[in-house]
Amino acid sequence: MIALLLIPLLLPWALPPLARGTAERVRPDIALCAITVAAAALALGVVACLGTLLLPLALRLPTLAGMAHLLQPLDAGPALVAIGASALAAGALAGTVIVGTRGAAAEVGRLRAAHRQVAGLPQDGGMCVLDDDRPDAFALPGGLRTGGRIVVTAGMLRALDPREREALLGHERAHLTARHHLFLAVARLAGWCHPALAGVIAIVSFAAERAADEAAALTCGDRRLTARAVGRAALAVSSRPPGRTGPGGPTLAAGVTTGPVPARVRALLTQAPARRMAPTLMAMTLLCTASGVSSLAGAVWLHRGVEIAQGEHPSD
Repeated sequence: MIALLLIPLLLPWALPPLARGTAERVRPDIALCAITVAAAALALGVVACLGTLLLPLALRLPTLAGMAHLLQPLDAGPALVAIGASALAAGALAGTVIVGTRGAAAEVGRLRAAHRQVAGLPQDGGMCVLDDDRPDAFALPGGLRTGGRIVVTAGMLRALDPREREALLGHERAHLTARHHLFLAVARLAGWCHPALAGVIAIVSFAAERAADEAAALTCGDRRLTARAVGRAALAVSSRPPGRTGPGGPTLAAGVTTGPVPARVRALLTQAPARRMAPTLMAMTLLCTASGVSSLAGAVWLHRGVEIAQGEHPSD
């Protein structure tokens, strides 16, 4: 059983290189969905397997000791190995809960602060302008009572010409329309579950920016204009005096200057990607399937062992 449950804990290490290949070769919107779903699936497998590995230690607690006899016929290995693996699983789960709770609380705090910052500001077509000389722009996700907004500073508007502003606004509208903040949230949750999946967060962010870039280029009808807007916006942000950071948004508020800007500009200056499938995408599918099968096999094996411990015949 332990071998079956260890496999889903190792498979996430294979996702980052596959995700990078998918983000480079597959149409951005499809790559974004595929990578996020794969990260979520592998994270669920990790949590499920850690929970199952926790059983040997959990059944030693006084409140659960009455069920400890159910573990005897599971043949999980030497008692020392089973308890050691269970202790490691408990530590990993505790760490995941602590990191996830702190990270979620911090992100909620940043979202609330950003909403307070723009509360009461006039908006035009879902866009509000901050009276700030520091260049910045981001798509602020909506709250329970407020819709999403495009937040841009006066400094950013001055840094771009009218056509570049339209491209920038098209980019941010694409983030809100496609709800890219949900993909970023799922990626962060997965990253809190396993260190290998933390490496996928930046790839998901890049895929979201590429999807928004392509949407903006399609809207304004000029890929070179969009590339110029992305490059000039990033240059404006990077040229801020040392020690002066912009208003900034929460992590889930995607912005036009997020991610590796040179790679995004190069992609916009070439032909739009059209591939819906690639070997890396198929490999990610097989990776998630292997994780699911291994987790399910471990659960079935555990269930049969419990039936035996209860004096029942294992189900066929």
